[in-house]
Amino acid sequence: MTRNQDWQRRDLNVLWHPCTQMKDHESIPLVPVERGEGPWLYDFDGRRYLDIISSWWVNIFGHANPYINDRIKAQLDKLEHVILAGFSHGPVVELSERLVEITPSGLDRAFYADNGSSGVEVALKMSYHYWRNCGRAEKSEFVTVANSYHGETLGTLSVGDVGLYKDTYGPLLRATATAPSPACRQDRGDCRERAAEALDGMRRILEEQADRTAAVIVEPLVQCAAGMLMHHPDYIRGLRMLCDEFDVHLIADEIAVGFGRTGTLFACEQADITPDFMCLSKGLTAGYLPLAAVLTSDTVYQAFYDDYNSMRAFLHSHSFTGNPLACAAALATLDLFERDDVINANLKAQAIMDRHLAELAQEPHITNVRRTGMIAAMDLIDPATGEPFPSGDRRGVRAYQYALEHELLLRPLGNTLYWMPPYVLDEDDYRHVFEVTRDAARAALG
Repeated sequence: MTRNQDWQRRDLNVLWHPCTQMKDHESIPLVPVERGEGPWLYDFDGRRYLDIISSWWVNIFGHANPYINDRIKAQLDKLEHVILAGFSHGPVVELSERLVEITPSGLDRAFYADNGSSGVEVALKMSYHYWRNCGRAEKSEFVTVANSYHGETLGTLSVGDVGLYKDTYGPLLRATATAPSPACRQDRGDCRERAAEALDGMRRILEEQADRTAAVIVEPLVQCAAGMLMHHPDYIRGLRMLCDEFDVHLIADEIAVGFGRTGTLFACEQADITPDFMCLSKGLTAGYLPLAAVLTSDTVYQAFYDDYNSMRAFLHSHSFTGNPLACAAALATLDLFERDDVINANLKAQAIMDRHLAELAQEPHITNVRRTGMIAAMDLIDPATGEPFPSGDRRGVRAYQYALEHELLLRPLGNTLYWMPPYVLDEDDYRHVFEVTRDAARAALG
């Protein structure tokens, strides 16, 4: 028995893995990871895998980054955790100051949670509670965008629209109005038209129910879990205008798209707008520790500021809110953005990706090749028909298995292959990613 096999056996005796049909592991071996270094993961038998999906979109500066490691180790010797109700600590204050400084103007307060879904729950509750404190408790509903994904807790599933995650739990969820998606095909040049059409659909909904709507929630520029569906910044710009016109909040879920993923530090920058709530997680700590931040305005904050007996306070908490170790990791992450001028440095990586994507677009079984910032995607189709493969064919799983055998962690979303790399790949790494992706897509046909 190899070391990998021993760990696989022990794992399958006790663990239930997320987002997994566990029976698959009768034929698809899970990969036990011993260590990471830069963009690479290494299993217990010494095989390696380039982590082109950033371990579920969180790792932006590579595994075991020495600078982040040192910052966490230094904090560990001083304070590992303290309750954030009635107490505070240096890292959470410093992080809040820096987030207020770098996020769009007007986001003046930071509230913390433990993960992305919890952060979205905070924003939903805070929006409704704001209107309630303002004497408008009837504004208790939300509008979402078709194909959106905001998490898998009950509140976030209610404002999501990916049936794979949501349909089973329908009886447990609140009804939510769903506006058309602005998703477009970059290769057809219709992105501004699609944005305008989707805004018309959103307007129709708000004309009917703005008086009972607390907020609209959106993933700016890329709807990730739906298959990396991309749209034009015009949509976010127009959405801000609609929310102002109809007096509803705008929640920007930048959990997956923040921290450089779309080419700017935050996706909302490309529309030059400030949302009422901005939800951040994933890249916030460069994939090291769970942490989410919800940024909002002083206007929202003041609606809760009163004597305790008024019962206007936002009584929402998580045990590990603002954990010092997680905040130290986040501070180190922001240091690296500044020190290495990451946003501009990534322009070179985007040019390399574009060269390889142009080659992949020539493959007869690949279509809708697209990129926004540091997120690239393409769809598998049946070359004989030009249509997507039936979901039951699981062609993406075939591509995944081939890629693992050739040193690449490529985890497709159905028929969609995508890259969301750490920002530390060199040109040889990207060549490896391209070649294995091309061959994995070919293998998926068999």
